[in-house]
Amino acid sequence: MQYPFAGSRMMRDLLNRQGHHIGRRHTRTLMKKMGINALYCKPNLSQANQAHRKYPYLLKGLAIQRSNQVWSTDITYIPMAKGFVYLCAVIDWHSRKVLAHRVSISMEVDFCISALNEAIEKYGSPEILNTDQGSQFTSDAFIDVLKSNGIQISMDGKLAQYTAHR
Repeated sequence: MQYPFAGSRMMRDLLNRQGHHIGRRHTRTLMKKMGINALYCKPNLSQANQAHRKYPYLLKGLAIQRSNQVWSTDITYIPMAKGFVYLCAVIDWHSRKVLAHRVSISMEVDFCISALNEAIEKYGSPEILNTDQGSQFTSDAFIDVLKSNGIQISMDGKLAQYTAHR
């Protein structure tokens, strides 16, 4: 399929351009009968792996007063013409500067580790790194990088993504 991310609206528009006049609901019905589902990013990229250890949130009441005191990292997705890519960024909480970033077509932990290692090489290790409880950030490989660099680990709670900065 040329457009694997096409939902019923986009599929209807593509068919209409080719001269097949069909409504969105009928397109949706036909897609369902044929087992065609649009590929799209699921709303929550922070699915924790239940086997991985979770760490406490260390930032409650902490005054952020200098660079390299607290960093944060997270993953988001960027829609593209034919799908999407994932962006992992490492940010200093004091300066709000993006210290390093990586883009990947998969959610594997390697691109997160690569961004973190680049930030550490350029700026030294932070005292604390805060993340969500996503499986990339709770993985042994990611945690090992933090521990080997003497970085304290802080993780947001399960609902933090919905309540942060409100």
